[in-house]
Amino acid sequence: MDFETRPLKGAERIAAYLKTLPDQPGVYRMLNAAGDVLYVGKAKSLKKRVSAYARGGVHTDRLIRMVAETAEMLFVTTVSETEALLLESNLIKQLKPRYNVSYRDDKSFPNILLREDHPFPQLLKHRGAKSAKGIYFGPFASAGAVTRTLNTLQRAFLLRSCSDSVFASRTRPCLLFQIKRCSAPCVGRVDESGYRELVEEAESFLQGKSRGVQDGLIREMTQASDALDFERAARYRDRLKAMSNIQSSQAINPSTFDEADLFAAYSEGGHTCIQVFFFRAGQNWGNRPYFPRHAPDMELPEILESFIGQFYDERTAPKLLLTSEELPGKALMAEALSLRAETKVEISAPRRGEKREIMERALTNAREQLGRRMAENSAQAQLLDGVAEILGLDAPPRRIEVYDNSHIQGAHAVGAFIVAGPDGFEKNQYRKFNIKTADLAPGDDYAMMREVLTRRFARLIKDESDEIADSKWKRPDLVLIDGGPGQLSIATQVFADLGVEDVALVGISKGPDRDAGREHFYIPGKEAFRLDLKSPVLYYLQRLRDEAHRFAIGTHRKKRSAAIGANPLDEIGGVGASRKRALLQHFGSARAVAAASLADLETVGGVSGTLARKIYDFFHPNT
Repeated sequence: MDFETRPLKGAERIAAYLKTLPDQPGVYRMLNAAGDVLYVGKAKSLKKRVSAYARGGVHTDRLIRMVAETAEMLFVTTVSETEALLLESNLIKQLKPRYNVSYRDDKSFPNILLREDHPFPQLLKHRGAKSAKGIYFGPFASAGAVTRTLNTLQRAFLLRSCSDSVFASRTRPCLLFQIKRCSAPCVGRVDESGYRELVEEAESFLQGKSRGVQDGLIREMTQASDALDFERAARYRDRLKAMSNIQSSQAINPSTFDEADLFAAYSEGGHTCIQVFFFRAGQNWGNRPYFPRHAPDMELPEILESFIGQFYDERTAPKLLLTSEELPGKALMAEALSLRAETKVEISAPRRGEKREIMERALTNAREQLGRRMAENSAQAQLLDGVAEILGLDAPPRRIEVYDNSHIQGAHAVGAFIVAGPDGFEKNQYRKFNIKTADLAPGDDYAMMREVLTRRFARLIKDESDEIADSKWKRPDLVLIDGGPGQLSIATQVFADLGVEDVALVGISKGPDRDAGREHFYIPGKEAFRLDLKSPVLYYLQRLRDEAHRFAIGTHRKKRSAAIGANPLDEIGGVGASRKRALLQHFGSARAVAAASLADLETVGGVSGTLARKIYDFFHPNT
């Protein structure tokens, strides 16, 4: 290539943008020659920041490599640096660039909702947008924590959890009333005024005024006991006990603040664990560990700041954030989070007092969690080394795919594969295939495997030829087939037909009587072999095979259940939910509708003559 026409790269390419860049805040993206986003950053002045890259004003190996790989840059100007920070966090979360901090995000955290749009408010689990009117209690770190707390709150305040339709249709108390977890307002066991008192007590408790609620119940219990009404006194005693259980189960409960999210970050060996604790109404509502991906040479404050920016990209921050490290851009981050929350958000790194004591306990959790994670990864790495040695691979596999089929005499046939690697099972990479071959003989497992492998690897070849960098159909290092020589032969043929190379193929079949531990392994061109019963690698491969079987069976069962629950009325145009309901109520079943005469169909309310003819013709196509 002529020197004058060669594409620019690295600092040279970056410098070419300087002439057109404004001295304004904004966000920039650095891309490599393949178009992959390497890095997303923000700047108070785009021109000054890019100028620093062009001059070589970077000092870490990570940034030097990043600049050297850069072949293109994209820019977005913003009104302020705060807006740039919000946009940066959003883009990092979406694009997950190699040189940024990124992590696997969770869905929205669960809450407990005390609904207030009904005369008798409902207490229920809630996840998602806070659109319903009421008090939200949380967030909780897990659905299990919500369920446990919800059960205890029901015992403490006797509020209903049933839906409005169930509430309206009750004629006698349900089981929750019998086990003292509901006051049964649905059948008048408590009037609206009495229920409102229970709701007010629950509201006070959820807002952190638990001491006042408990004192009031103690007085009521004492009065009932003095009046020799021991049954009523016992009810108050049980409610007090339930409240105490809630408070004692939350371990770290602060006295110097009511509402905060706490972030404790600990790094070791190029890996980081960030423990996030949620405090609401002066109580601890659980914690969740995160393991963000980042370059080994990144500093912990930078990692934590980037993590927090992404964490609140789609969440509202509380009034106080407690961090284990001083954030480099704390003031800017606080301003951005305040703008999004529409209230002032403070960020503090406590150094003494109760807040520091709580932070130290959270840091201990982060350190221990990271130790467990690294031990698991180390054990996983040893297993993958063992797989490579036993199966004769050039290197430990980074991506293993395991294939299996499931059907009942050919009905509702599905194929599936699961994915595993250094981080364990990668469930977001699992895939399922509805078998589409029209002339498939019932139970022909070989044909099913041929279809699944052909569809999967044809898609891989297409994406690779189209140079789709972010394809979801990544190339595996090792493919395990649940089956013996026959299945392996099919897989070998498919690979040969598609020109798939550099992917190891292994068949794994159960031994006599399908005994686990007596599996035979098949590799093209080699004799079948077995592994020692005590081999950790054998146990690992069994787990992979069993996980593929579980996933395939589960997919098949869902397909079968859907088919069983399908109603032929759903296939008729013009028959919506209300007309379907009217037909079923009139005739009793879809089968009876199919057998009905045209005159009978016309007698159903809401069914016109034209629609009746359409329904009749659907079930009698040859008349």
